[in-house]
Amino acid sequence: MKQVTVLLIIIAFLLVGCTQPIGSKEGAGTLLGATTGAILGSNVGKGKGNVVAIAIGTLAGALFGQEIGRSLDRADRIAMGQNAQYSLEHTRSNETTRWNNPDSGNSGSIMPTRTYQQTTGQYCREYRQTVVVGGKKQDAYGTACRQPDGSWIINN
Repeated sequence: MKQVTVLLIIIAFLLVGCTQPIGSKEGAGTLLGATTGAILGSNVGKGKGNVVAIAIGTLAGALFGQEIGRSLDRADRIAMGQNAQYSLEHTRSNETTRWNNPDSGNSGSIMPTRTYQQTTGQYCREYRQTVVVGGKKQDAYGTACRQPDGSWIINN
């Protein structure tokens, strides 16, 4: 199944490369969304059902990521990233922190939902994130793990 996931992610990279610049907000968002969708889809079903879930997850994630990437400017991404770092480090589970950019009108929130420690000793948190772009609300779920320097890296 991991081979199928990797294959679908590679296909997403190739498709994005043919249609839009990778360095663009839209291209980066598409790739991040496709990767996240493939990983989430790989946790659903078994056998052929799992392959279908990965494919659907990859496509849905790519579309979600493309839309967010297309719409968020640099200031939005900075505000969202700072809020995520703060929330993951300092906020209790099931408490929400928010960010907004008054210039673009875009906003969002993040809520850590579960904290756990891996067998390696590394702390990780599952979270729920909402981004509002142009009045349209998008929801996402993910996991981030704390690095030795204290920063949090999103794993999916």
